[in-house]
Amino acid sequence: MSETYDLIVIGGGPGGYVAAIRAAQLGSSVAVIEKRKALGGTCLNEGCIPSKALLDSSELFAQARDKFAGHGILVDPPTLDLGKMMKRKQDIITRLTRGIASLFKKNQITLITGTGRLGSAAKEGPVQVIATTDDGEQTILGKRVLLATGSVAIDIPGLPQDGDRVGQARDALEYDAVPEHLVVIGGGYIGLELGSVWLRLGAKVTVVEMLEQMIPTTDQEVTAALLKSLQKQGMKIHAGTKVSGMEQTDQGITLKLEGKVEESITCDKVLVAAGRKPCIEGLGLDDAGVTLDETGRIAVDVNYLTSVPNIFAIGDLIHGPMLAHKAMDEGVVFAEQMAGENPAVDYNLIPGVVYTHPEAASIGATEEQLKERETAYKVGRFPFMASGRARAMDNVDGFVKVLANPESGRILGVHIIGPCASELISEAVTIMAFDGSVEDVALTMHAHPTLSEAFKEAALGAFGKAVHS
Repeated sequence: MSETYDLIVIGGGPGGYVAAIRAAQLGSSVAVIEKRKALGGTCLNEGCIPSKALLDSSELFAQARDKFAGHGILVDPPTLDLGKMMKRKQDIITRLTRGIASLFKKNQITLITGTGRLGSAAKEGPVQVIATTDDGEQTILGKRVLLATGSVAIDIPGLPQDGDRVGQARDALEYDAVPEHLVVIGGGYIGLELGSVWLRLGAKVTVVEMLEQMIPTTDQEVTAALLKSLQKQGMKIHAGTKVSGMEQTDQGITLKLEGKVEESITCDKVLVAAGRKPCIEGLGLDDAGVTLDETGRIAVDVNYLTSVPNIFAIGDLIHGPMLAHKAMDEGVVFAEQMAGENPAVDYNLIPGVVYTHPEAASIGATEEQLKERETAYKVGRFPFMASGRARAMDNVDGFVKVLANPESGRILGVHIIGPCASELISEAVTIMAFDGSVEDVALTMHAHPTLSEAFKEAALGAFGKAVHS
């Protein structure tokens, strides 16, 4: 038996590594078990960060090809060095993972490279965790154990993945050539973002989504505008359609579609992006007595405690959207609660972002949700077409939409599609976190010319007070 740690974290992704660092900062002895050779989890190694690196690179390529001439910049048509683009992406990942590793050293966190599973539950005393590494198994003890193993991509029956012709997001981030025709199965955030990358780089892209209403958690006015923009860029989108069969030949892959679209299509690459599920296999939940909820996630209370004393869970393993920033905040809250503080995550204010072009970002209630709840509201909109800064950027697609209480002016939801939506949404989150109103936004001076003025104008527009519309 080794020493007993104050905290053992299984999983070194956004939730796990943040919880570990914050707990160590607050004086706890911490060990982290992570199966990857690098910290950061799916988000940093094969998700959020590499996809954004390729989204930015591909957008610059598209601008050089399609927009530079309009700015008076005359260049030969750009050529793609995909290998160099991929190397840049990998360099970003390496720098960031090394940064987390240095924080672990700074905070004296013990890192064990391998897999971890819970031992049998004990009514009292430390929790046993069995770590399996290249050197074999070892049992370590923790006064508390935090499960933070994240999620994995969902497989679709009848679509066996080989990581080459048919694969998931991590495979689509590593293509060594631009596909001639990429079919994306799943029209959520991941599918639309990675579809956008390869569309910009020259692939024909078809998105097949089983739901008729795509991105259902997003305000549908924003969703409609986003899909219209992507289709204008050349992306073919089949909503209300599913893949009922697949055949592979030397010439490519033939997919049979059923639903609103009834046809067979041939492609050379298939990206399966049909969602994610909690990564709970191999954690020893049954042996430890940890129970799941009706959705198959780990059941926890408001303090992230599972059904077993001293065993906790956060992130994609528990209720709520599977987002890195949610897991990070939960990691901090867990660590501070462990230290006797009393923070909390506001689950009504978790921003969501689609990093396509244009970007789409949301916070709070959608118009559809307010109608369903029979909640009174007013709507204010401001188009980026009327923004001087957006005009100067030659990036005028989209709008800001503000939903507010008709009596108090309290902001109920903000939905943005357009340039830098992922950054602009933070002001709305801050205002709403303090129960702010349209008047609070009106009294806040915004620099001119900036994109953020569009938020102020939309907020004022809810009460007919906008100056520029």
